Amino acid sequence: MTDNKPVILSVKDTIATVTLNRPEKANAFDGEMWIALEETANMIKLDPKIKVVILTGSGKSFCGGLDINKALTEGIFLGDRTFRPGFESLQYVSRVFTMFEQLPVPVIAAVNGGCIGLGFELALACDIRLASDDAIFSIPEVTFGLVPDCGGTQRLPRLIGPAMAKELIFTGRRIDAAEALRIKLVNHLYPAGELLDEAENLAAEIAANPVEAVQASKRCLNVSMNSTLETGLQFETASAETVLGEKVKELIHSESAK
Repeated sequence: MTDNKPVILSVKDTIATVTLNRPEKANAFDGEMWIALEETANMIKLDPKIKVVILTGSGKSFCGGLDINKALTEGIFLGDRTFRPGFESLQYVSRVFTMFEQLPVPVIAAVNGGCIGLGFELALACDIRLASDDAIFSIPEVTFGLVPDCGGTQRLPRLIGPAMAKELIFTGRRIDAAEALRIKLVNHLYPAGELLDEAENLAAEIAANPVEAVQASKRCLNVSMNSTLETGLQFETASAETVLGEKVKELIHSESAK
């Protein structure tokens, strides 16, 4: 990438690609990247032609976590956003990741290389994770005396089960791509040179389906992770009714136009 922006958004047809772009720092987070990621999520949310998002990293890493050296020497500058010290600032950075989880369209993480700490937690906020066969994963916050604070303790057990999530978080251990596939942290592995092409193929397959049905299904699936079965079933029924109603209107309009 020649662009010096910390996050690059490109849109081709109905598929958006979001690229973390600090390759000289393994795409590690600083304040500018957080702000750029927030702005990017808002742009995607407000662009109705986008049907699927691919999230990846430039260079040889997906994301190396927090840029610790910059944080220690300069702090984490968040522009004109002001927060009370502690909880509110942590809540902000966590919510930026949640914005991608809550986008109306599916988000595919194409994990190339290192996926560490904050990068790991960002990948967890995506709907689907693909990885290169040389990818490395770790959520090492406890080894620094910290708690994973961008969704790791909440999303990881929902994805791979509480026991395995506890093992990865309590040890901070690194696992390779094959192990990530085995524990169902990722959906598929591909050679590094084929990863982005495969992500684009999957995105195109999703984008070819009726957008209302895909987006309603995402909302239902997200609700299923945070509600009782009965609540989820009620939401599913209401969503299906809405989509069906729109489909009937479309058919009636089509017939009347003949």
